Amino acid sequence: MKSRESLIRLKRFQVDEKRRHLMQIESMIADFNRMADELDDQIRSEQERVGITDVSHFAYPTFAKAAATRRDNLRNSALELNDQLERAREELSLSIEELKKFEQLEERDHQREREAQEMAEQAMMDEVASRMRAR
Repeated sequence: MKSRESLIRLKRFQVDEKRRHLMQIESMIADFNRMADELDDQIRSEQERVGITDVSHFAYPTFAKAAATRRDNLRNSALELNDQLERAREELSLSIEELKKFEQLEERDHQREREAQEMAEQAMMDEVASRMRAR
């Protein structure tokens, strides 16, 4: 019984770790997208300031080119993290299912113990009642 309780604690810890990992990935994706959006704003601002929006123009701002490269890298990183996010969701789902199985086994064992205790109490009450009738 104690080993199953320890196993359940371990499974809960694993589920919590997988949730934290999932939240970390989601946070990183949100941060990357936010930074990419900020770079988009900076690029637009720089283009408006200079008056050149054609990337192939010889006088296109160097800062805008560098910011666009950085933005693209952030967007690609966010896309790669989306794959990791899906895997992390699947792993979390499997861990939760596994935890539920062990919790159900534990609950079933507790239910059996309660039923056995109730049956023992009922048997004792029946014996007391039969002794009282016998008098």
